[in-house]
Amino acid sequence: SPAAIAITEQPVSVSVPVGYSFSLRCRAEGRTSLQYQWFCQHQSVCRQIPGATKQDLPITAQQTQLYTCRINDLHRNAVFSDWVKVEVHQCVARGLPPRLWRGEPVIVLNPTEQRVEVGKPLQLQCAAMGVPAPTYQWYRNGNLLEQQKKKKLWITHAKVSDSGTYLCCASNSHGEHWTNAVDVHIGEWSQPTSHLQLCRLVFLLATGKIALLVGNNHYQHHPNLMAPVTDVFELSLLLEQLGFQVVSLLD
Repeated sequence: SPAAIAITEQPVSVSVPVGYSFSLRCRAEGRTSLQYQWFCQHQSVCRQIPGATKQDLPITAQQTQLYTCRINDLHRNAVFSDWVKVEVHQCVARGLPPRLWRGEPVIVLNPTEQRVEVGKPLQLQCAAMGVPAPTYQWYRNGNLLEQQKKKKLWITHAKVSDSGTYLCCASNSHGEHWTNAVDVHIGEWSQPTSHLQLCRLVFLLATGKIALLVGNNHYQHHPNLMAPVTDVFELSLLLEQLGFQVVSLLD
């Protein structure tokens, strides 16, 4: 019967830099002597690891993979441990983690500032190394976001109320580490206004209707221009017709 074997220590997921050496552990108790066999899965291909027949599986991290351990007794009873993930970070900043690293969380990817239109998806990302693998918790304006407990924060349809300052806390049994705080702006971003639209807008907003015109003729590193004088003259006529009080300056 399956109850003939009880797993007393499950392996745990880790998040480590490439080249890092460690061991996955599994412990079980049974009525007879037990045999262990480790398996790994990479990109949906599962295979038995040759010679991996001990309680501890030594690993030097090369690529992200899943692992499980099968334990069987002499009566053909067998159980599998939890699947665990060994997440391997290929591009870790030099000097991280320090040689004295004990597995406490180390942030390797910070979220970036976002500008998102109302109704569009909002996505923030972070990542941390840790042994065991860290858990994640996102915050907005210092308030815990109940649903956001993964490396990726995902909001399908952003609302104006989703604006604010976001950060994430990565924690494990050794401690916690916080990402940088980033600002998220949710709003109606219209298309860039054309120069003409901008001019119309300026005229509409000009309540006092005072126009200051500056015609620059003399440049230090450029031949003198003729146009500014005539430009200012023509513009001032136009603006006066629109009811502006015009102040013209040259050079």
